[in-house]
Amino acid sequence: MKSQLYDLRRIILISTLILAAFLYASQTSSGQQKLKGAALARPTTEKGNDGHITISTELVSLTVTVMDKRGRYASGLERDSFTVYEDEVQQEIGFFSNLDSPASIGVIFDVSSSMSGEKMSRSKMALARFIQTSHPEDEYSLITFNDSAHLLFDRERDGGTLLSQFSGASPDGNTALYDAVALGIETLARSRYTKRALIVISDGEDNRSRSTFNEIKRRMQESGVTAYTIVIGPLLPRSNGRVVMNQLAAVSGGKSFFPNNLAGLSESFEQIALELRHQYSIGYVPANITNDGRWRRLKVIVTPPAESPRLIVRSRKGYYLAASH
Repeated sequence: MKSQLYDLRRIILISTLILAAFLYASQTSSGQQKLKGAALARPTTEKGNDGHITISTELVSLTVTVMDKRGRYASGLERDSFTVYEDEVQQEIGFFSNLDSPASIGVIFDVSSSMSGEKMSRSKMALARFIQTSHPEDEYSLITFNDSAHLLFDRERDGGTLLSQFSGASPDGNTALYDAVALGIETLARSRYTKRALIVISDGEDNRSRSTFNEIKRRMQESGVTAYTIVIGPLLPRSNGRVVMNQLAAVSGGKSFFPNNLAGLSESFEQIALELRHQYSIGYVPANITNDGRWRRLKVIVTPPAESPRLIVRSRKGYYLAASH
């Protein structure tokens, strides 16, 4: 009897996944896809105020970046080029997209006293270039932080308005970096798109947060959000900012940048914008759907086409499965 119930549950899940992929394909052209899947969600179907259907399944969602050794993006790969392993067990890919799809982006901006001088003005100019390079239907959230974190701009598409929010900002106070990242993860959990990224602009110091670094790393691994960190120097003596910012990006499958000047800063933002537009989206229902709350290791392998150069694959290394209650 238990075996029959398990098989029935798998059939329902796979059917729901197929329906979700169909809805995604039919809506991508308008940029309004509503398929959601964080680390793992229970099967639900909802109808939003805009009339679109949101389907959440026991679906693991991955955002995958593929490049060659020269840093060029490997575009146009098909589903058959990708193999996903969870705890060394190959998974059946149920959803795949190689389209230039919009993203939900949270910008976390340090306005503490350590960002005084040219750091603030350089960062604003580079962010403007990022918005120009991004997908025209991206949605943005803006969080600034010093003694505490503040959500100034919540999931809107007007990049110009986002930039104007900086006009009155002046560096002051302490640095609650970890609390700001926590607020960013929470904000993106309500986002419109499946592809979600945080861009953290700071010197990496924290001297005010209630959250700890380990707590933030765990929340990042649970969320499925990809983090990109931009370290604004020069750093203070004996600073651990470089290590902190590098780890925040690494645990999520993102990347850290350490620009030395305005040109390098602008280039960092442009690379992030281009990467978001060249990523692959993959989803699968785990072969083992037991909700035991443990860490599950992920590995994505890409088989390049014949005579193609060796490819470098970057994605998150695993996720925590939410324990059932």
